[in-house]
Amino acid sequence: MLILEPITPAAATAFKAIRLRALLDTPTAFGSTHAKEIQLSDADWQRRAVQWNGERSVGYLAVDDQITCGIAACYLDIDDATKAHLVSMWVAPTHRKSGVGKRLVNAVIDWALSKQASALYLMVTCNNDPAIAFYERLGFVRTGYTEPYPNDPALVEYEMRRVL
Repeated sequence: MLILEPITPAAATAFKAIRLRALLDTPTAFGSTHAKEIQLSDADWQRRAVQWNGERSVGYLAVDDQITCGIAACYLDIDDATKAHLVSMWVAPTHRKSGVGKRLVNAVIDWALSKQASALYLMVTCNNDPAIAFYERLGFVRTGYTEPYPNDPALVEYEMRRVL
């Protein structure tokens, strides 16, 4: 049975494992790299877990029969708290197209709404067609804003938004 758990210091080991799996599986989907994050200490992961669940941010792990199979996080924009940002979204290949991603996004939306956000934004790399289609099915649309992907100047990221 699938459950969503908050990313807390108690879940830092599972958080680390799923994040590193995500970076290996879909390296161009994230602003960071596996090579960079594998070097983080356990104390770093503990600090990240604390940062990801505060007044202005939240992170979730999707767990299916004690197997961590997905991750998503959200934070409120530093300059405009009516804008929330979906980040670090990933679902294991074994669990894609099974509703895990939708559950993670809906949990983030619920959190954003509880913080009075009126829109949820995300960035998606131009070469990630499955993710773009997934977000479009969930009601996200491209805003027209793009920026260079930080780890490969040949790629761009599209901004997408869903009004809440």
